[in-house]
Amino acid sequence: MFWADKIAASSQQEELVNDSKTPSGRVHVGSVRGVVIHDVMYRALKRANKPVKFTYGVDDYDALDTVPHYLDQEKFAPYLGYPLCNVPSPDNKSSDYAKYFMEEFLEVFDYLGVKAEIYYLRDLYRSGKMNPYIDTFLKNAQGVRDVYLSVSKSQRPDDWYPFQVICEKCGKIATTVTTDYNGSEVFYTCKEDATDWVKGCGHSGWVSPFDGNGKLPWKVEWVAKWDLIGVTMEMAGKDHSQKGGSRDVANAISRKVLGKKPPFHSPYEFILVNGTKMSSSKGVGSSAKDMADLLPPEILRFLMLKTQPKTVINFAPNYDNITRLFRDYDNLLNTYAKLKAENGNVELDKTLLPLFYSQLGDEITPFYTFDISTLISLLQVPHLDIIEEVKKRAEVELNDYDWQKINERIAIARKWLSDYADEEEKLVIYFDQIPDIVSELNEDQITYLGKLKETLTNLEKWEGEELQTALFTAMKELGFKPNVAFPAVYYSFLGKEKGPKAGYLLSYLDKEFVLQRLDDVINQ
Repeated sequence: MFWADKIAASSQQEELVNDSKTPSGRVHVGSVRGVVIHDVMYRALKRANKPVKFTYGVDDYDALDTVPHYLDQEKFAPYLGYPLCNVPSPDNKSSDYAKYFMEEFLEVFDYLGVKAEIYYLRDLYRSGKMNPYIDTFLKNAQGVRDVYLSVSKSQRPDDWYPFQVICEKCGKIATTVTTDYNGSEVFYTCKEDATDWVKGCGHSGWVSPFDGNGKLPWKVEWVAKWDLIGVTMEMAGKDHSQKGGSRDVANAISRKVLGKKPPFHSPYEFILVNGTKMSSSKGVGSSAKDMADLLPPEILRFLMLKTQPKTVINFAPNYDNITRLFRDYDNLLNTYAKLKAENGNVELDKTLLPLFYSQLGDEITPFYTFDISTLISLLQVPHLDIIEEVKKRAEVELNDYDWQKINERIAIARKWLSDYADEEEKLVIYFDQIPDIVSELNEDQITYLGKLKETLTNLEKWEGEELQTALFTAMKELGFKPNVAFPAVYYSFLGKEKGPKAGYLLSYLDKEFVLQRLDDVINQ
């Protein structure tokens, strides 16, 4: 059984699935994993006819702790330590910094078919809805301190209270420390040395903690949100789910202070870019919006679902990853299409459910899956009519929906070539001259090219798979290894050691040109 359907099957109550995000900068594609995981939980519960809601919180009362490198440092540095919703927007369209970045992310929600009820922490605080929780946690400050010590081994002073005031003088929230509560007001100090990244102004005084004058520390705030909103299910990333980590602290506070059972939880892994965890504020990795602009929604969802949540996704939009992603999706779609053609109804098992939950709706509509790597290569062949070439290579009569998806992929291939392809990944065919590097081919490689020319001369069908077979046949007849044979082909046409699948590379080219090039290289 698929992981989300297992969760749905175990549900015995009305569920509220929740996720949240701090909009500290452009939201990276890694955050899409949490969104899709929670969306799939919601959809699995609906599919199982279980009562369920899906909410998504914007933690916009958190402090601005870093100015992203892509923003004007001089403009935003004075706002370090401010609540994100009190920082001005980078443009003139959004009301503030948090809304600016969240609105971009919510476009991705719409694109991916995610229908969550969105709420902002500023509204919960300023409307007074958080007031009862603020009062409860301030009155039970010792209980919160005890949890920090017992669960995370973090010692809090006896006069530490779980509340951060927005300083009345300087506007910062990151630098304030609360040390007393009299039932209606807290005493706080905006400490110069509260953090190592921004200084407080030194102001101190008594102020009401209610109606948006400050916030709970986020581990405590997490607990308040659960109870206020009614959250019953909320996953968390591995960083929050370590033993003694944020989730353990929040769970213990929920039980000890509120006497409430915490929501269902299971950790999920990060998305890495070349082994590096992505960060919104540091601007590392591709943003969610960038990936939505590159990948169709079903493929972007599939990226998040093709591996178990507890498995790391190491992703970068390079040639190998992009073509493999499309190929994996196409293989599942073609399997589904074949089963549907043979049986009419298809039972969705754990193999096919990642495909099902990748769709924006509740139906899978097969189409002719023209290979993205072939499109990337064809687009780089000069004077080639891509539409005519697709018609020629398609194995079936293409319908309107097939063409819609093929044109979508052509656009993706163009964008990938324009915005993401490294020079080494681009296909540059030497049409007018032999690459200089062929002078370095050894005797075995020249022998292989001679045998290949002989094999190709007699080849009747000039298509990718047949050419790929011919390349291997020539190699095996001579007893050579791929690391001898294939570089010889790539050097002859591309001037470099590697390239797309060699048989398909040759299929993009005129047969007479290929045979003449092989002859020229052999006789150089």
